[in-house]
Amino acid sequence: MKPIAFTLGSVTVRWYGIAYAVALLVGLGILNKEVERRGLDLDFNDLIDFVLISFPLGLIGARIYYALFYLDYFRGAPLAFFGLGSGSGFGLSGLAIHGGLIGGLVGLLIFVKLKRVGFRKFVDALAPALILGQAIGRAGNLLNGDAYGYPTELPWGIVFPSNTAAGAKFPNQSLHPAMIYEMILDLLIFAFLWKLRKGNYKPGFIGVSYLISYSIGRSLVSFFRAGSLWIGPIRAAHLISILIVAWSGYYLIDRKLYLPEGS
Repeated sequence: MKPIAFTLGSVTVRWYGIAYAVALLVGLGILNKEVERRGLDLDFNDLIDFVLISFPLGLIGARIYYALFYLDYFRGAPLAFFGLGSGSGFGLSGLAIHGGLIGGLVGLLIFVKLKRVGFRKFVDALAPALILGQAIGRAGNLLNGDAYGYPTELPWGIVFPSNTAAGAKFPNQSLHPAMIYEMILDLLIFAFLWKLRKGNYKPGFIGVSYLISYSIGRSLVSFFRAGSLWIGPIRAAHLISILIVAWSGYYLIDRKLYLPEGS
């Protein structure tokens, strides 16, 4: 595995970027089919608009969220926030999925307001595409050598090259492939949502099911993740996941989203 796919003159193309591009294309295709199946008043150009609004905001949110845990570092090397300068090393060049979801949510709210489409109905169409895109993104983490786990003696542990974040942090050590664990869980969640999507549930049920299932899965994987973000003695991923599951469970029950639509 290697972070860099190829170079074209002075342009370096990384596998991580390729994984993002593939995730976007695959997710957009699935979203388009779901929008058509659900009869939402949106065409493919509208969905391109959604990507153009939400994806950049998701990246910005992911970066800001990550940077909040390293404020002292970024104060001393502000250009590193943009991946520039000598201070943009392995460990402080990351993105955080929960920040990405927050940024993407802002874009989603803007989009449904502009297009006058039902929020919960669109989220139900989006959820399977989103989790599959996340799974593909984790393949990019594997090739990039980030989102890695703690050292392990298990036979499926991976020794990452020294030019990756994992290899720099744990040189010549076998690590839990935490990104593969999450990719597998994301694919299982996708299969679960894909089966649920044809059920006659109230709008919002698929979206809430995504939030609950992904939060539980991410919490499990976080036990194996090195380089986790912490809030005091608690992993940020665990705290955020608990809050998401609690709110989603309440919303699910309060709105009776599990009942047939129209009931």
